[in-house]
Amino acid sequence: MTWLETVIIAIVEGLTEFLPVSSTGHMIITQNLLGIPQGDPFVHAFTFIIQFGAILSVVCLYWKRFFQFDNTPVPQGSTLLQRLKHKYYFYWLLIVGVLPAVIIGLLAKKSGLLDWLLDSVLVVAIMLVVGGIFMLFCDKLFNKGSDETKVNEKRAFNIGLYQCISVIPGVSRSMATIVGGMTQGLTRKRAAEFSFFLAVPTMAGATLLDLLDLLKEDTAWATPHNITMLLLGCAVAFVVALLAMKWFVAFLTKYGFKAFGIYRIIVGGIIIVLLLTGHSLAMVD
Repeated sequence: MTWLETVIIAIVEGLTEFLPVSSTGHMIITQNLLGIPQGDPFVHAFTFIIQFGAILSVVCLYWKRFFQFDNTPVPQGSTLLQRLKHKYYFYWLLIVGVLPAVIIGLLAKKSGLLDWLLDSVLVVAIMLVVGGIFMLFCDKLFNKGSDETKVNEKRAFNIGLYQCISVIPGVSRSMATIVGGMTQGLTRKRAAEFSFFLAVPTMAGATLLDLLDLLKEDTAWATPHNITMLLLGCAVAFVVALLAMKWFVAFLTKYGFKAFGIYRIIVGGIIIVLLLTGHSLAMVD
């Protein structure tokens, strides 16, 4: 990968990580457009690792809420576990929410299914269209949230189950978790914010696993060039995501999902037509 390719892919990641259009899917499409060889272990890892750079923007933008502790009095007679849970309830909810993704993600990775999906542009295109059609109607189906509804253990776990769908590139982790939150009675804004928070442990775990896999298989990838590309990709994705996230919350709260649904259908439809007519996505063959 060149410097320019790295910056382009990182910008795409930063712009799409929190939008319900699938950042992984867009990076796969971008890699194909740039003619970057698919199937390479480093390319796979790069796709996940720079997502963590974007996710760190959540901690930066919402740092007051992300580092929150409940210092209200604990009921008398509480056990140590109950006291810890009371004080760190926010983090407990994130643990509960990420558990389904940990289980499903590990199974998909161990079976090789995840690597196969990451190499399939057609899967991305189909899921963009399917997800886009769903998003045209999801506002009417689930937009009954209340500001009084808060995330509890049951809702966090259920949102985590929705997040598992995003193991398929093109689905969008953001879309899955926001819609999951809306099905639990959360407003679009509250669902989006919990989606952001849940992304931190989810992507941190995915990044760690990919780094460990790279180190186990072969350390030949750890050239100064590749390491520099990873650091550059994370930095660019972080800055771009920080700007995109603030815009997205305001847009989603006011307008909902319909515009994103139309965009997904157009992009996915164009790619499907190109693939079915025997055209390559690579701009330079």
